[in-house]
Amino acid sequence: MTLAAILPPLAFDLPTALEAREPPEARGLARDEVRLLVSYSGDNAVTHTRFTQLPDLLRRGDVLVVNQSATVNAALPVMRNGARLILHLSQRLPNHEWVVELRQYAERGTLPFRSASAGDVLVLPNDPRVTLIAPYSTQSTAGETRLWLASPSFRGDLDAYLDRFGSPIRYGYVDREWPLAYYQTVFARVPGSAEMPSAGRPFSARVLERLEARGVSIAPIVLHTGVSSLEEHEPPYAEYYRVGASTARAVNDARSRGGRVIAVGTTAVRALESVADVDGVVREGSGWTELIVTPERGLAVVDALLTGFHEPRASHLSMLEALAGREHLASAYLAALAGKYLWHEFGDLHLLMPGRRMES
Repeated sequence: MTLAAILPPLAFDLPTALEAREPPEARGLARDEVRLLVSYSGDNAVTHTRFTQLPDLLRRGDVLVVNQSATVNAALPVMRNGARLILHLSQRLPNHEWVVELRQYAERGTLPFRSASAGDVLVLPNDPRVTLIAPYSTQSTAGETRLWLASPSFRGDLDAYLDRFGSPIRYGYVDREWPLAYYQTVFARVPGSAEMPSAGRPFSARVLERLEARGVSIAPIVLHTGVSSLEEHEPPYAEYYRVGASTARAVNDARSRGGRVIAVGTTAVRALESVADVDGVVREGSGWTELIVTPERGLAVVDALLTGFHEPRASHLSMLEALAGREHLASAYLAALAGKYLWHEFGDLHLLMPGRRMES
């Protein structure tokens, strides 16, 4: 494969051998021992290392912005007209409605379920009902509905219900179910994410201690992730976020003193950029963001990004391109493919840095 083969658009063949099928702990690694590809947009240089070396790549005055959203057991078995399906709870809306995705069982994992209709009633464990109201705004490339607006019949403690009857959302590339603890990060404090904010997963106590000793600060945000769009490559839809006053101050202070703002995950980028003005000044804020970061829109506050490796043509790649440029992104992904880095939530990490390698 050559660089021209994945330019443009940023599309490539992802070998199944590069899909992480289990957590690194099952591969004999600690969480923080996954591999880390570091790429520098200034000269397209790449460095191959381990996540444990992250503190050595940063400098005093930098700030890491991390997502404190905790993953919930968002996958529930349901019955529809006698058929057994899986319901993915993507978002809990303020009016007690849900955004959901229906999936059908397959030989390996699950597949989107295309035969649902408005008015369908889904029976959940212990007999609550969920009624499909109308298609949600996001649709598949074939024009078929994937996400639905739905109304549940109960008003109890949803977190307790999901803890009892739900399980983490799992796609076909993960060979077996893993307990929810494998889908939490060290930063998780506020339940609400349908899928793990996975860029934060490799952080450990020892990495955080070394970051503190190096003078790198940690600033939290909350953004509750919805279900991913692995099959459809859809644009992001509205997600709930919160950026506190202390984080706004930490980011603004770092930028005023020449420090770099490093987002841990695309969720942190979306939250920060939702409350930043055109000059990159961040303000406290919360709500539902519909922001889509594109190369045309650009980034106002984020200097660098720690993220996983994304699917071919995934909408998140547009955000990465806004940060680093199409040529650099393609070059970095070519290096990741050649280096046999692992994809998905249990895979390896990519740190996109500004400038040149010798300058960092």
